[in-house]
Amino acid sequence: METLEINIIPSSTPDQIIDEIRRNIPELPGIYKYRDKNGNIIYVGKAINLKKRVNSYFTRNNSHDLKTQRLVSQICSIEFVITEDEREALLLENNLIKEHQPKYNILLRDGKSYSYICIKNEPFPRVFITRKRLDDGSTYFGPYPGSETIYQVMEFIRKNFKLRNCKLPLSTKNIEQKKFRACLEYHIGNCKAPCVGKQTEAEYNNDIMQIRHVLDGNFDKLEEYLRNKINEAANCWNFEQAHELKKHLEKIQDYKAKCTIVSQNIYQLEVVTLTQREKLVIAYHFKIFKGTVIRTHAFDIWINNQESYAEILNAVLTRLAAEDEKFYYKVLSNINVEDSTFFAPFEVISPTTEEEQRLVELAIKNSNVLLEQKLNSILAYKRENVRVGVLEQLQKDLNLPHIPYHIEGFDNANIQGDTPVSSIVVFKNGKPAKREYRVMNIQTVKGPNDFETIREVVYRRYRRVLEEGGNLPDLIVIDGGKGQLSHAIEALQELNLHEKIPVIGIAKRLEEIYFKNDPLPLWIDKKSSSLKLLQYIRNEAHRAANSYHRKKRSEKFISTELTQIKGIGNATAQRLLREFKSIEHIKQAPLEQIAQIIGKAKATLVFNYFQAKNTIPN
Repeated sequence: METLEINIIPSSTPDQIIDEIRRNIPELPGIYKYRDKNGNIIYVGKAINLKKRVNSYFTRNNSHDLKTQRLVSQICSIEFVITEDEREALLLENNLIKEHQPKYNILLRDGKSYSYICIKNEPFPRVFITRKRLDDGSTYFGPYPGSETIYQVMEFIRKNFKLRNCKLPLSTKNIEQKKFRACLEYHIGNCKAPCVGKQTEAEYNNDIMQIRHVLDGNFDKLEEYLRNKINEAANCWNFEQAHELKKHLEKIQDYKAKCTIVSQNIYQLEVVTLTQREKLVIAYHFKIFKGTVIRTHAFDIWINNQESYAEILNAVLTRLAAEDEKFYYKVLSNINVEDSTFFAPFEVISPTTEEEQRLVELAIKNSNVLLEQKLNSILAYKRENVRVGVLEQLQKDLNLPHIPYHIEGFDNANIQGDTPVSSIVVFKNGKPAKREYRVMNIQTVKGPNDFETIREVVYRRYRRVLEEGGNLPDLIVIDGGKGQLSHAIEALQELNLHEKIPVIGIAKRLEEIYFKNDPLPLWIDKKSSSLKLLQYIRNEAHRAANSYHRKKRSEKFISTELTQIKGIGNATAQRLLREFKSIEHIKQAPLEQIAQIIGKAKATLVFNYFQAKNTIPN
């Protein structure tokens, strides 16, 4: 390869630059690099005809888009490399883009993390899954679109081809010198032990050849090979071997039937589609051989420089061809091609038949799914960042020692001291962790005493956390003012936690924030996101407490109305209420309907009770 460079003087006119190009750049295949005034590579391209391609950037017509105009204005030198053919230019361009990541090139990222199946370049080759492609002479098949697909393929290979999975250096000399012993894999039937000479290299390579046909999707050659071997075995009266080969052939045919057949008429083709939402483009690729999808791939591209679909498609094809030695240069796409020479050496075509249209629609359907997943993950990431920002603001507003990733809120509920309960709500990373919510029945407080209720529930909560070795919160939020806050702090003092956990009280009327040992409250801006988070925690604690309180009152009502009937307990009362929804409906129900729920004996007790109650004169 020959490398040459043209320097562009800042005062050069377009005509002078074009003259320089025409004198120095040949009409040969190769790659060109544009550098800026600092010597940085800002663009790398390939061309079948270097002179024509480079010259097209400096023509004086106004057909260039804004991105190309900006690129041309920053070019201070042109370096080009002449290659033997288009294929070599394509590989070189791909490597240079990966290495330098130029500002004006389209940078492709894999939409997912893809894996390959490698046939290692070594005696008695191993076949295994890898994510790295090494330039060591090994053969790589893929990429495969997901772990499920690739593991299904490998499972089929392992079950049907008894290959080694060890890393022993199985040279002829080592085997002859008997340096190895057959391992457990041989004894359980997963390997034929070539390490001790029980399988020849020719026999092993026959299996590798069959595996290559499977991975290439070339089942016809494999089936033909196996039928010939079956006939040979049968002609030699080796019917046991013929039977084993026949079973092997049937498994191959069964595996072939499970592959995705998309067309009986398309022999080999690459399908590449582009779909866009906002500034994200997904490029989705199918490789089709004999009507079967044998490989898929996806890239996501963020548009930063107003790149056209043609430029994006060209970059995708370059990358795919560079990574696939058997890339078919005929490409079906949903992108309309105006200048076919732009994609050389690729032949990009639009769908003309119903089958081709279905292929394009299938690729677009897959890319739309990836678009949705990608944008949803980005949205979730942004929301997470917003929540972290709110927590950082809360730390600043409350002057906390740490960002309060774990917050717990408390509230009480009762009516004139009747059925007192409390709730504990848990927020982690700024959002409710509802599975960790807890409610408590108050045990020691009699009558409507909100202060003592808070004291009891805070003490019980964190005594249990300490006993069970749980995680303490970064902040405690008490629904109430100075009184509730002081009693919560007393409970923490009994547990020696008052210096370890910040505690605040939030009063409802003016949204005042109270601190320990601070006579004056803090007022946070009503529009502040941190105050809104505290209000959310307070409201969740209030909702949870009231919800549990209503449930307890309902249970108490049931016990007073139904369980006072002799022979009717809580469980029976609950069953009746679940079925009839209210006491009034139970009163009006006939005996037979009640008996279907709780049996005739208990139904008679309930029915007679309400009948007697209804006949009592006012």
